[in-house]
Amino acid sequence: MAALTGRALIASRCAKFFKDGDFVNLGIGIPTMCVDYLPEGVDLWLEAEIGIVGSGPTPSWDEADPDLADSGGQPTSIIKGGAAIDHALSFDLIRGGHIDACVLGTLQVDQEGNIANWIIPGKYAPGMGGAMDLCAGVRKIIVATDHCEKNGGAKILRRCTLPLTGARCVTDIVTERCYFKVTPDGLVLQELASGYTVDDIRACTEADFTVSDSVGVMA
Repeated sequence: MAALTGRALIASRCAKFFKDGDFVNLGIGIPTMCVDYLPEGVDLWLEAEIGIVGSGPTPSWDEADPDLADSGGQPTSIIKGGAAIDHALSFDLIRGGHIDACVLGTLQVDQEGNIANWIIPGKYAPGMGGAMDLCAGVRKIIVATDHCEKNGGAKILRRCTLPLTGARCVTDIVTERCYFKVTPDGLVLQELASGYTVDDIRACTEADFTVSDSVGVMA
């Protein structure tokens, strides 16, 4: 099997955070891809705030049930024992602190663990969805994001400049280039994707960060 790169690498690395028995929410975009890279032998439940407990693998369009969609409106499935639930109950689970971890995409994230992922002032936004509730009600917030903007600008900043979705809530940041752990003392570079060096990451990251004594390889 060829080594994973790009967004597939991000999704597969995020999925490695999940543990047996976890109740996990996957946000729109890259996070929804995590469902296809779940750790073998790990028994967990995936929740979509749209109203699914027990989201399963992504089906092909030919096999898709038109009544089942993930948070991004893409086809999904429900595992044995899973259920479709109403929106109010879904948000009760989130706001009640019952979700162990969530994976969110972002527009910006910073070294203090702040995340801005719902609006760019002056541009149309359909709403913040469940992101603000997730940032307030979930203990482990994993950000899955391209390392840079399409124009090459930094997305991992010293301080977010867009309106915040959540303050000091992010615990981990995973990109196609590296993995940062967010600590009370700032970002710590924990892993590098194949082909990247610490100097490469410093060149494309505005945020300050320290480097772990034992930097691993994202795989």
